Amino acid sequence: MSITANSFCLVYVTTSSEMEATKIASTVISDRLAACANILGPVKSMYWWDGSVQTDQECSMLLKTRKDLFSRLEQKIRTLHSYDCPCIVALPLENGNASFLQWLSDQTLGGDEAETALGN
Repeated sequence: MSITANSFCLVYVTTSSEMEATKIASTVISDRLAACANILGPVKSMYWWDGSVQTDQECSMLLKTRKDLFSRLEQKIRTLHSYDCPCIVALPLENGNASFLQWLSDQTLGGDEAETALGN
């Protein structure tokens, strides 16, 4: 079976700072729960919390990983994150560059486990 885009996802996360995003990204990549992180920098966030509209500067990032790793990735992020209720959401992939998807597979949990998880 070949690797297909729908085996992967982008995980969107907001953090309190670029430093926190960098710490989380470094850890999950070192643990091979994600192959890559794009730290997008400061964003102005507005949201409902504690009975009123809040406005803060946050940092957002995208993590690239396999769908079957999402639960473990989410759990790791939650242990490192400073928020009580962090935004950690997975966005499915529909299509992608085959060589990039192979790279994603190879970089998460050593590649050999990725091939087994994907039925290769």
